[in-house]
Amino acid sequence: MTSKSEPIRRRKLSHEVQDRLLKMIEDESLVSGDQFPSERELMASYGVGRPAIREAMQNLERMGLLEIRHGERPRVANPSVSSVLGQTNLAMRYLLVNSAATLDHLKSVRLVIESHLVRLAAVQAKPEDIALLEANLKNHAEAKKSGDIAGFVDFDGEFHRLIGSIAGNPIFEALSATIFDWLKEFHNDQVRIAGKESLTLKEHGVILDSIKAGDADAAEQAIGDHLNRVNKHYRLPN
Repeated sequence: MTSKSEPIRRRKLSHEVQDRLLKMIEDESLVSGDQFPSERELMASYGVGRPAIREAMQNLERMGLLEIRHGERPRVANPSVSSVLGQTNLAMRYLLVNSAATLDHLKSVRLVIESHLVRLAAVQAKPEDIALLEANLKNHAEAKKSGDIAGFVDFDGEFHRLIGSIAGNPIFEALSATIFDWLKEFHNDQVRIAGKESLTLKEHGVILDSIKAGDADAAEQAIGDHLNRVNKHYRLPN
């Protein structure tokens, strides 16, 4: 006895083209900057129309594997950790809003990563790094003063990204920034609670002062206090 279900659908042409393009990159050992064949050449080679070619290329562009510029042939993109992590955004956000356990695990991971990064920042920060953090804190405060909630959240994320960048490890920086982005949809309620904006600014100031003083222990304590507080406000939507 078989259960009633949707019929198996034929695979889209663009997906087949996408797989062939990926195989071409692998088989021909194409690297960043190498040109792809033109749309016309691919249409003739694969025997498909322009829409299938374009959709496949656009998919590869979204995956961070292809650069498409008007009037030029597509080129193999320069891959980055950020672009690779960005491919998981939609799936990760869906998982987070449907799993309280995953949300808790991600908050714990963020605490571990940022505690390590802020210790490195306290030891390695150069005057120009401090200047960027100070400028961020000033802009952050201006966003609060003007009532720019979206800007306030953006400057919040930038503060943490700047700390990650001081370590000089792009993987750490990308992970820190991406985790903040994943949690971002849970963040607006927290900053809208009366008085919380000022508390966030104050805590960022303490973190910055510890980094400026080169005190890794104090910096780790400050960011731990900050994240443990805000973590309580990251929660599944009602």
